[in-house]
Amino acid sequence: MYDFAVLWDWIGFAVRWLHVITAMAWIGASFYFIALDLMLKPADGMPKGAYGEEWEVHGGGFYHTTKYLVAPARLPEHLTWHKWQSYGTWLSGAALLMVIYWVSGEIYLLDPTKADLSLWQGILISAGSLTVGWLAYDQMCKRGLRNHPTLLMLLLFALLVAMSWGYNQIFTGRAALLHLGAFTATIMTANVFFIIMPNQRIVVADLKAGRTPDAKYGKIAKLRSTHNNYLTLPVVFLMLSNHYPLAFGTQYAWIIASLIFLTGVTIRHYFNTMHATGKGPHWTWAVTAVLMILIAWLSVAPGRNMVDIDTAETRPLTAHEKRYASAPGFEDAYSIVRGNCSMCHAREPFYDGIRWAPKGVHLETQSDIARNAKAVYLQAGLSHAMPPPNAISTMTDENRAKIVAWYRAAQDS
Repeated sequence: MYDFAVLWDWIGFAVRWLHVITAMAWIGASFYFIALDLMLKPADGMPKGAYGEEWEVHGGGFYHTTKYLVAPARLPEHLTWHKWQSYGTWLSGAALLMVIYWVSGEIYLLDPTKADLSLWQGILISAGSLTVGWLAYDQMCKRGLRNHPTLLMLLLFALLVAMSWGYNQIFTGRAALLHLGAFTATIMTANVFFIIMPNQRIVVADLKAGRTPDAKYGKIAKLRSTHNNYLTLPVVFLMLSNHYPLAFGTQYAWIIASLIFLTGVTIRHYFNTMHATGKGPHWTWAVTAVLMILIAWLSVAPGRNMVDIDTAETRPLTAHEKRYASAPGFEDAYSIVRGNCSMCHAREPFYDGIRWAPKGVHLETQSDIARNAKAVYLQAGLSHAMPPPNAISTMTDENRAKIVAWYRAAQDS
């Protein structure tokens, strides 16, 4: 049974690796095609129906790209479809969400100090909420707002702010920001699956049937693709945020996440304008810098609303925590972890150079250590990852063996 923890950790690692690979492919393709579209220029001698062309050099070769606003007169024999990068990113991300935040929901998903939810309730909210954004956004686009792109983006931003606040009222700080990223990524992939690809299939079908395709399908697809372009950078930030307590470990995390969406707009506006005109508006960098300074200030602003040690010690243990706190060997493990880890993993760390607990993990109280039993087992029991080699500690092989024995006893109980 105890080997399952190791296997599951490697499964999580493999799925995360896949998610990163597919995300890089999707983001790279998205950024490239948006840049290419903006760099296209009319030229003499272009084929009938062509919108613009672009010459590029890369890897020792020259590339000549021509874009048709609707479609060419003749469909080529070989047509490359760019869709699996998006699908692969979302599917691997959904799998990673299940592996980490659903299976280990008592640790990473639920925060009993915010909401008294069972694991299944948390999972239902997690899964159900991801569809809300797409349904609302899609209806806004289909009800005429696509003709008012600025208003549409403002309404989408309001929706993202509302979801950011809502997630932070229910889930742990890490899970809240991660879910906001997944919420946004779901909108992006749904754009590809439900709008962009079906519209392209309609155009291809018309060409095969000898009909003239309607230009509206390309325009709709381009609008959704542009939205995806502006949402990409904030999603990357949110997916990385779980490594940085300054981003998620504060009552202002939902505001920080909201401001990150604005930085995504300013940064992409600079590059998109540069690709289109050859010169980007430099004021966007000043705005971005101001937003990042505000975010940094919010991360350490007074009233962080962190649960203090007294409240944490008196909070009743959850069912998950009781399992590990009542297992044989817990008292030894508790003493070892307290003596070797709590100087950094505390609500107010006292180790030099550490101001916030790494990854927001606290190991001070019995509930803290029982809640993070698997992480303690993997990081300080089976491996020597923690404490760091240069830390002052008494984490001997004998102490690591006691941690392993306690965790395995809990698994067998």
